[in-house]
Amino acid sequence: MNRITIDLDALKHNLQAVNGMMDRHGATWSLVVKMLCGHADTLRALQSLGVHSMADSRLANLRAVERVVPDFESWYLRLPHRSAIPDIVSLADVSLNSETEIIEALDAEARRQDRLHRIIVMIELGDLREGVLPGSLVKFYKRIFRLRNVNVLGIGANLGCLSGAVPNIDQFMQLVLYKELLELKFDHRLPMISAGSSIVLPLLEAGQVPAGINHFRIGEAVFLGTDLVNGGTLPGMRDDVITVEAEIVEIKEKGLMPLGDTTGLTPFEPLDNDSTPGQRGYRAIVTLGQLDTEVGGLTPLDREHQIAGASSDLTVVNVGSEPRDLRIGGSIRFRPNYGATLRLMNNPYMERVVVPSPDRFAADLPDEDAQAIPRVLGPAD
Repeated sequence: MNRITIDLDALKHNLQAVNGMMDRHGATWSLVVKMLCGHADTLRALQSLGVHSMADSRLANLRAVERVVPDFESWYLRLPHRSAIPDIVSLADVSLNSETEIIEALDAEARRQDRLHRIIVMIELGDLREGVLPGSLVKFYKRIFRLRNVNVLGIGANLGCLSGAVPNIDQFMQLVLYKELLELKFDHRLPMISAGSSIVLPLLEAGQVPAGINHFRIGEAVFLGTDLVNGGTLPGMRDDVITVEAEIVEIKEKGLMPLGDTTGLTPFEPLDNDSTPGQRGYRAIVTLGQLDTEVGGLTPLDREHQIAGASSDLTVVNVGSEPRDLRIGGSIRFRPNYGATLRLMNNPYMERVVVPSPDRFAADLPDEDAQAIPRVLGPAD
């Protein structure tokens, strides 16, 4: 049986660690839950930990959160698409935007639904994903800031999301200056700069993020503990929130290099294999393949194990000169990276287990633990 296990003790630890970073910086944050793909048990556990502000890029996932968490603040992270505007207005309190045409459509729909919809104006600062070009910002803002049913909550940027480039102090200061420019020119307060994702956390701890950056959208660091600047795990964070188990269906001693000529024309990109011709060892085959996840994003928990390759349904793992305690029907455990986790959680063939159970976990929590993520928008908003 293939299984994803989500450890709530580790999850609670990482939530509290990020909370500490935010408190020291004087910022608020929203938990990005898109990698959960609407998994109800984990969402229920997050509610028990006091998470009130959740962000996702799929409307179906926001509907799932709404079913499980009755009172939460919702952020829609994908640029709004015209065909989904009625659902975006009804499901999301805040959305990220870069097109005036779409913002005006959001305003019209919010007026029809008798709602107030808040937006973050995204600015292009070099990652070359979404964002208004800085030279067009004043003209852009002039067109939208007096809309009746859309409220501009602030400005923001996605940094390091597409290219992997590490954000720098100059980019952050540009945002602070753009906010000041808009406030002075239009005599209209902008309470928020939302420009921090998991990649910003090492810079935040190093004191390299200006105080004006006061909202963060954090997901990967909470669920995986990843340090996206230096590699490895962020200091003070845990990397064991999510574990993957795959069942062993064969284990035999074999040669570790294929026989005959190889063309390299395989359906999937080959994985690194440091075996040498003539080398032998035990190989285990597990019931997890490229159909299930990005196999190259899995790291065996046992450091002597190495993934040798994978087809659509099976993965071969070199397990050393002896099988030790491995057996048919047993399992090999892996730690997934972000890409592998996304595909695993969206995989209908995987069992998902939360430990301990959300109900027992919530019952065991002292009152002070249910304080994880405060609402970003106050009641008066």
